[in-house]
Amino acid sequence: MGLNFNDHYHPLLLKQVPPGARSALDVGCGTGRFARLLAERGLDVEGVDASADIVAAAQAAGGGPRYRQADVREEQLPDSRYDFISCIASLHHMPFDTVLTLRKALAPGGVLAVLGLYPVRTATDFLWALPTLSLLRANRLLDKRRPTPAVEVPLVWPPPLTYAATRAESARLLPGSSMRRLLFWRYLLVYRA
Repeated sequence: MGLNFNDHYHPLLLKQVPPGARSALDVGCGTGRFARLLAERGLDVEGVDASADIVAAAQAAGGGPRYRQADVREEQLPDSRYDFISCIASLHHMPFDTVLTLRKALAPGGVLAVLGLYPVRTATDFLWALPTLSLLRANRLLDKRRPTPAVEVPLVWPPPLTYAATRAESARLLPGSSMRRLLFWRYLLVYRA
């Protein structure tokens, strides 16, 4: 797509990195764009993704992070290891309780930042979606001039949890977390260990 809705929120996610952070894990790293931004800030970054093709594309792009194919649901992440864990548009590909694995991997004072997606089901969801629908129409016109991406990212739509259900599960599994609705069918969930 010409307009990458996830990339749009990279600056917001970078603001969540705690001061003094040294290590980061980017879950569902895709082709590594956000992992490289973290590495540019001096963090020791690991990027994991379940797709071998996508990990190969991230490795080919270089830029400092280490990438590996892994499914965090099955991977034994080290306890209290990471100062920052990002999960960008990937949590809806796995059971929501995967956040418990990520929470356990956070170092004391570490931050888990999830840029997640929710389906449009309520009137409030629809109102938040209106600006996005206009941008999508404009973006489709621009897409006709752009080449097809080398690596296809799997699409899971609609996401399984509504915004309200995600908020309830966050409160239950990540006590003290904050969550806010964003444009482009996204939300920002932040948990501080």
